[in-house]
Amino acid sequence: MPVIRLPDGSERKFDQAVTVADVAANIGAGLARVALAGKVNGKLVDTSFLIESDAELAIVTDKDAQGLEVIRHSTAHLLAQAVKELFPEAQVTIGPVIEDGFFYDFACKRPFTPEDLLAIEKKMAEIVKADLKVERKVVSRSDAIAFFKNLGEHYKAQIIESIPSDEDLSLYTQGTFTDLCRGPHVPSTGKLKVFKLMKVAGAYWRGDSKNEMLQRIYGTAWVKKEDQEAYLHRLEEAEKRDHRKIGKQLDLFHMQDEAPGMVFWHPKGWAMWQVVEQYMRGVYRDHGYQEIRCPQIIDRVLWEKSGHWEHFKAGMFTTESEKHEYAIKPMNCPGHIQVFNADLRSYRELPLRYGEFGSCHRNEPSGGLHGLMRVRGFVQDDGHIFCTESQIESEVTAFNALVLKVYKDFGFHDVAVKLALRPESRVGSDEIWDKSENALRAALSASGMTWVELPGEGAFYGPKIEFHIKDAIGRSWQCGTIQVDFSMPGRLGAEFVDEDNTRKTPVMLHRAILGSLERFIGILVENHAGALPLWLAPVQMAILNISESQAEYARQVAEQLKQNGFRVHLDLRNEKITYKIREHSMQRLPYLLVIGDKEVASNLVAVRTRKGEDLGQMPLEALLEQLSKDLADKGSAA
Repeated sequence: MPVIRLPDGSERKFDQAVTVADVAANIGAGLARVALAGKVNGKLVDTSFLIESDAELAIVTDKDAQGLEVIRHSTAHLLAQAVKELFPEAQVTIGPVIEDGFFYDFACKRPFTPEDLLAIEKKMAEIVKADLKVERKVVSRSDAIAFFKNLGEHYKAQIIESIPSDEDLSLYTQGTFTDLCRGPHVPSTGKLKVFKLMKVAGAYWRGDSKNEMLQRIYGTAWVKKEDQEAYLHRLEEAEKRDHRKIGKQLDLFHMQDEAPGMVFWHPKGWAMWQVVEQYMRGVYRDHGYQEIRCPQIIDRVLWEKSGHWEHFKAGMFTTESEKHEYAIKPMNCPGHIQVFNADLRSYRELPLRYGEFGSCHRNEPSGGLHGLMRVRGFVQDDGHIFCTESQIESEVTAFNALVLKVYKDFGFHDVAVKLALRPESRVGSDEIWDKSENALRAALSASGMTWVELPGEGAFYGPKIEFHIKDAIGRSWQCGTIQVDFSMPGRLGAEFVDEDNTRKTPVMLHRAILGSLERFIGILVENHAGALPLWLAPVQMAILNISESQAEYARQVAEQLKQNGFRVHLDLRNEKITYKIREHSMQRLPYLLVIGDKEVASNLVAVRTRKGEDLGQMPLEALLEQLSKDLADKGSAA
């Protein structure tokens, strides 16, 4: 007689074992119709799961985040069934849920075409209309291997052979299609109504380039049609805003095969870089950071002491000289500790804040490189704070306020905060991790922030607060972070003389606000679709003369604006003014200044904005006043 406790605190008693679906029906016919899965004692299960003893149960519907995950997982199986019905010779491999959708990898000699995707989608819709029941069966490892080998599904058999022998294996069947999966899945295919196949790409079996190349079909699935339409609109907007295309259009940067994951900055792009860097340099200066510079290549021994060689070696570029092995630094923290260690420190010096625009290199897989967003060579607005344990909360609290102010200046007002906790592979005792995690929680509370906790996602040396900014089309980007580290300073011999004249190990706070400058600039370009606010624009305005007779006056105006610190392009070409305006408008410049005979005669400039507004004629002094106001507004004017 199981007693089922529901999320609202109520209980339901049954005379015999019941399934999740039975409980949903007992609560109400409406709930039974929309039930997708259940959570029994916190574990996600199918609606067919049999509850034989007292348990806590939550019915999962499409209103729950986990409900959407179940829909996407089930839609991956729907895709696999459709492919098998249309292309019986194809072998199925794996089909997981990913952000905003799913994919499934197939081994098929015939390349899938865009027309094939349409046919597969049509077949998926037919299977949905058939509303096939989805049934789960637990089998032995040997039976599962034999079953798939008999079907000619050799990849599935290999997957099962790699699963530990003591794990239960479950097969899910819908119609004539059976697949290996842990589940859970929707009760029937009729629950899968909103989906779209997106593209085909290549993927190596088990992600290893030495293995066979498979075909990966990507898809997306949603609860409501309008949710999918909004998602597809975001993708369309993202395509328009792609920083790689805009970077080429605006002549900001390029990348090439001879330097994979490295950026060639052009004059305009480097001008924008310098604006960002100099702004952050001011942040360093105004908040008590001393800027330093550390070597690019450091002996392997130091990386072994810091723990990076054990935990991060696969991501490091290495080199050798005179029988010594060196690593090109993937991060800046060990170098900053060396600067701290260069002198005997007193508690009176703490907190000691170092900042560096540190150039780092990481051996990212070539397949994961993506413009400025994922590179191998990058610069961080990196900083490390050496402090006592009692200073952690105040330092982190001050950083929290600073990071929000910086994001606001760059035009980002929607910031989510997350706390990443201890991973399985880590250094330091549980006691130290407890202390570190609780210190960050206390600082977040003191800052009046709300946050989400991410178990297992901290760095190997300490937990971290992550700051995720939301851009103009709703995408979230993780940029800033601050981490508490009780371990690395001790591993590298950092000490200070305390008030009682004993030597103590400082706590180290790793912090960055923008993260990678390359990536942050890519985010800025996409957020503004290349139409950067005045203070960030590589070229802030173009001065266009109508004819040669205004050239000298145009030069004078340009010189005065440059003397006031503005980045100006002077266009004196013998072209029609309409052509010049159109060309510079395509460059998304904040202002165009047009000079004709009337402007010369009256010592004025005719001002047009990027939005096409004609602000009319104005004296240069009035223009400078408006420009200064725009610069002062920063993010609020973005």
